[in-house]
Amino acid sequence: MRYEDQEVQVLGFVAGFIAGVAVGAGVALLTAPEKGRKTRRRIVRAASDARGTAQDRLEAFAQDVRERVDDAVQAARKTVAR
Repeated sequence: MRYEDQEVQVLGFVAGFIAGVAVGAGVALLTAPEKGRKTRRRIVRAASDARGTAQDRLEAFAQDVRERVDDAVQAARKTVAR
């Protein structure tokens, strides 16, 4: 299996996991025996937290990809320079 294929699989798993957590949290909040206003606040807070976490992870992933691409470009330049 190629390295790129593994990255796609990992990214798909992470995206699915985050989506599952968000759906599970939403269902848990909606079925909780609390007043509507309090539940809506909790949903908004949970969604905001999930969005922030997803953005942080995506930025970290993008930075990792950038670094790997830079490393590959440098290695290719060294190989071509020989």
